[in-house]
Amino acid sequence: MPSDDALSERSACIVGLAGLVLQPDEARFLETHQPCGIIIFSRNFSNNDQLRRLIDDARRAAACNDWLVLVDQEGGRVQRLQGPDWPDFPPASAFGAFYDANVQTGVETAHLCSHWLATLLREVGVNTNCAPCLDVPIPGADAIIGDRAYGDCAATVSAVGGGVAQGLIAGGVVPVIKHVPGHGRAGLDSHLALPIVDVDRDVLAESDFAPFANLRDLPAAMSAHVSFSAIDNSAPASISKRVTQEIIRSEIGFDGLLMSDDVSMKALHGSIGERSQAVLAAGSDVVLHCNGVLSEMLEVADVTPKLSGDALSRYRRCLDVVRRVPEPADAGAAIAALRQVREAEAARLNAAAAALG
Repeated sequence: MPSDDALSERSACIVGLAGLVLQPDEARFLETHQPCGIIIFSRNFSNNDQLRRLIDDARRAAACNDWLVLVDQEGGRVQRLQGPDWPDFPPASAFGAFYDANVQTGVETAHLCSHWLATLLREVGVNTNCAPCLDVPIPGADAIIGDRAYGDCAATVSAVGGGVAQGLIAGGVVPVIKHVPGHGRAGLDSHLALPIVDVDRDVLAESDFAPFANLRDLPAAMSAHVSFSAIDNSAPASISKRVTQEIIRSEIGFDGLLMSDDVSMKALHGSIGERSQAVLAAGSDVVLHCNGVLSEMLEVADVTPKLSGDALSRYRRCLDVVRRVPEPADAGAAIAALRQVREAEAARLNAAAAALG
C-alpha cells in the first residue's frame, strides 16, 4: 500500500487525454505534474486492447500504480465505451421505472447490472465510474438530465442510485455521485451556460438534496455548475464556499472526495486557472478538467496544490475501494436482468405511445 508521502505527491486535479495514444507532451505533463487521476472519453477509445495500452502508458508516465481512472459510463446516452465488447445499458430512467414496478427486485437488479459493469471496467483499467446520477428532474427542466435520472422523486432516485453505487463498489469501482447538490431543476445545460435555480431552500432540501443526503456515505461526488439563488446568488455551487460548506458538507453531510464538474464548461467564467482556483477555494478537494487540451491542463496544474489534509484522507478512502478484492459478478444473471429492464422499458414506452395516439 502506498504511503501518505507517496500519495501526497499527487496534485489535486484529474485531467483528460487528447486521443487514442499517449502523446510525448502528455507523458511529460503526467510525469511533471502528477495528477491524482485521469478521465477517459469516447475520443480515447477504439477497442479494449487500445484502451488498456493508453491507461498503462499514462500510469507509467505518472510513475503511479495507485490512482483514479475515471469514465462516464452511466448508460443510455452517456456511455463513453461502446462497441461489440460493451453491453448497451439502458438509461437510468429505465432502471427507475423497473424499480417502481418491481420494488422488491428493482434495487437488486440495479446492483447486479452495475456490479457486472464494474467487472468490465476493471478489465480495461478503469476503476472509477462517474455514476450514479442522483439528480431529481422536474417538468420543464433542460433535457441535459432527463432520462439520466432514475426517477422524478427522491425516494426512487435514492433507492436505485444506492443499488447502482453498491454494485460498483462490490466490483472494486469507485462510484461518483453527481451532480451535488442537484442539477435536476436546471433550465439550461451547464455545458453551455450557467443555470440559475430560483427555488426556496426548504423545497430544495426536501427534493433535490435528499438523494445526496441519503447516500452521503459514498466515497466520491461531483459538484454542479448550477447557481442556487436561495443559498448563494453570486456563484454556482461548484465554486461557492457557502454551498460547499453549508449545504454539501454540513446539511447533506457528505464527507467523501468532492470534485468539480469539468472546469472547461461554459457555466463558469474566467481563465481555466481562475476557475480551478475558485473550485479549490470553495472547498472542493479536486479539480476536474476533461477536454484534453494541454495548454489548459497546464493552467490547472499551475494553480493546483498537492493532496494534503482532509483531501488526501478522502482520496485514500477512494483508493480503498479500488484496492479491495472485487466480488465475482454473475455475468449471466446480469445479462438476463438487463434484458428484463429493456423489455419492461419497451413495453412502457409502447403503452405511453398508444395512450397518446
